[in-house]
Formats: sequence, structure tokens, C-alpha cells
Amino acid sequence: MFNQTDLITLQKGDLINHYLLLKKTEIKLTKTNKQYLYLEFTDKTLSLSANVWENFSNYSQLKSGDIVKVTGSMDDYNGVPQIKIISIKLVEPGDNISAIDFLARSKRDIDEMKNELLARIQKITNRKLKMLIDLFFKEDKLMKFTSAPAGKYWHHSYLSGLLEHSLELIKICDLMCDIHPEINRDLLICGAIMHDYGKTEELSFDASFEYTTRGKLIGHIVISAMMINEECKKIPDFPDELRDCLLHLILSHQGKLEFASPVIPKTLEAITLYQADELSAKVNAYKSALGETKEGKWTKYLPLASTDLFNHSIQQ
Repeated sequence: MFNQTDLITLQKGDLINHYLLLKKTEIKLTKTNKQYLYLEFTDKTLSLSANVWENFSNYSQLKSGDIVKVTGSMDDYNGVPQIKIISIKLVEPGDNISAIDFLARSKRDIDEMKNELLARIQKITNRKLKMLIDLFFKEDKLMKFTSAPAGKYWHHSYLSGLLEHSLELIKICDLMCDIHPEINRDLLICGAIMHDYGKTEELSFDASFEYTTRGKLIGHIVISAMMINEECKKIPDFPDELRDCLLHLILSHQGKLEFASPVIPKTLEAITLYQADELSAKVNAYKSALGETKEGKWTKYLPLASTDLFNHSIQQ
């Protein structure tokens, strides 16, 4: 693994001579219909954009997923950091650099999180649900689940983000069951564990985070539900109502039809899971956005949040 300064630590004017992963390349138009090349680069700490205004045909061979050597300097536009490009060069095979080196990853220890998940699964008392969950966490499937991101852009969009996000939901849901004993704890916790399981098939994450063909055609919600339905068939006498209530948790966990949930929450467990998912996802996404600002500064406008965010300097 190579050593270089993390992008997130650089200030305006600092020189850049970095290996970076090219996330996006696109020809765009200015307001006067002049073409320019828009690029987006990342290391494991930060994604930055860059614009090439002249002679961008020199970079026509570049594509998403390429590893490149970028020289230039840190700049900004309207307070948003970006790279001022001097040159871009594709790495050579002999440079021995892998795309995985540039993928962001959870700051939590993966083995600690894995053990936390397995320990919580052992606490499930409903025998049928425990049998079902065990089918999804055999060693090969467990490795993929614990490596996957929870999203491409918005929340927990880093390696092991799916595991981190699921553990957050489990904790929130367990707390709500303590407050409201009417909630079926086993059912809700199984929904928290499985709600985004389909993201292991929706997203590829070997070189960059991209949607798979299956992910684009079907989506993680339906993929998760299909997986659960198939595994339920392998368990003798799995109760129909229990299966349907678990499937309802999966299908309704994004809360609204316009948010891609096939149905809206209609059980106590489903509304709890939806709100827990919202809390975990938005806090993580907002925290990540704030992490890209300097102390006491506003973030750029975030379309998915419908606002910009203020990073205050109040100490604990």
C-alpha cells in the first residue's frame, strides 16, 4: 500500500501529486453552451470534483473506475473544495495499486461489528425466525454482508457500511422494544437485520460502488423480499403470517410509496423500523456532509436533505 496525504487534510493552495480513483467523467455544457470535462476523484477520505476547460480530448480515454496519478492543487468554487488540474496520468500495472485502496471503509473494527451481529442473532428466541436468519449468515454470505456498503452516495457509503447501519438499527429497535413492550422484538430485530440485505446484490463494490444490472432492474427492497420468501420455503411449517409480517417489514421500510417502498408501514414493527432506518441513515449522511466542511462553515446545498447544514463549533 502506498503512502500519501489524505485529501481531507489539504487546504486551498496545497499541491496535489496523488494517486486517486476516478469516480465519474462527463462532458458538460456551460451556460453559454461551451463544452468542458467534469471529473470526480476520490481517495478513501474525500471525493473532489475537477473541471478541464481546454484540450480535454487528451483525457478521452479515461473512464469511471480508473486509477490515475493527478497533479495540481487544491482550489475551491463558492466555498466548495475542488482540484485545479495540471495533469492526469493512468497508472501503470507495475505501480501495484489496487482500486480497493481508494474505497472508504467504516471507522469501526469489522471483527468487532461482526461479533456484535452474531451475538445479537443468538438472542433471537423465535425458533423459526432464528432458523431463517441462520440461513443468511453462513460464512460465505456473512463475508459479503459484512463487506458491503449500505449505499453508493447518501448514507454509510463505505465498505462495511451495511453492517454498521444494520447494527445501528438493531440498537434503536431494541431500545424501542424496551420502551414499548407491545412491539414483537424478534420480528422487529429480524427486520432490522434483513431490511437492506438485498444491497449485497444491488451494489458491486470491488473497484467502486456501482449499481449492478440486477440492482437497477429489481432494487434491494424487492431482492431482499425475494430472498426471504425463498428461504422461508426451506423451513418446514414456517407460519404464513410470520412470513408475511417479516416481508411487510422489508417492503415498507422506506416508509412511503414515493420513496420506493412497495407498501407503506401497516404494523407497529414496520413503523418502528421505518423511523429507525430514517434516523440511522440521515444522521450518518449529515455527519459525513459536515465532515467535509471546516469548523464553523456551512455545507453545500444537499438535494437529498433539501437544505444546507451548519457545522457549529460548540464543544462537548
